[in-house]
Amino acid sequence: MPLAARTLAFVCMLWALSAAAAEKSILVVGDSLSAAYGLERSRGWVALLEDRLKRERLDYSVVNASISGETSAGGRARIDELLKQHHPTVVILELGGNDGLRGLPLAQMKANLGTIVERAKKAGARVLVVGMRLPPNYGPEYTHAFEDTFAEVAKRYQVTLAPFILEGFAEKPEYFQPDRIHPTAEVQPLIVDRVWRGLRPLLK
Repeated sequence: MPLAARTLAFVCMLWALSAAAAEKSILVVGDSLSAAYGLERSRGWVALLEDRLKRERLDYSVVNASISGETSAGGRARIDELLKQHHPTVVILELGGNDGLRGLPLAQMKANLGTIVERAKKAGARVLVVGMRLPPNYGPEYTHAFEDTFAEVAKRYQVTLAPFILEGFAEKPEYFQPDRIHPTAEVQPLIVDRVWRGLRPLLK
């Protein structure tokens, strides 16, 4: 092969490898907490996460597939198409809160979350499960079982767990919008910090 042809082939190979690296993505499958409910999208924690990746010079894009009101069943119904469309390197799974607020059976939620994790892993993605808690008015038995479900799913499927992302300020009404459910813009950087602790080791 002539030198010029070999050089061109080498350049093309480098370009292909560079393009493949640039295609690494983080897929966020969540509910209103990740969909920046009540805020400008750019001020939500997912957008701030993308900003942090850029500051850290980590070559990942972020796809926010979160939908306000989404349940674990909704995520399970969408996950195959999302994986097929985006081919994520990492999946951040932030679902279950609406299951709990609606008092849905926890066995069903656990099965749904497990299926999402299983399919993401099968597609080659690393998974970060985001834990959640419920207000105490749902009763101690249900709230404790609800919180434990996320750790159980993470342990069973051997994926990373990000503990409760509202830890430290969930009891402070001034950090929430008038509905007392959705954090204000000022809190979003704190959520990024909590997610980041679990996410950073997955960004190989």
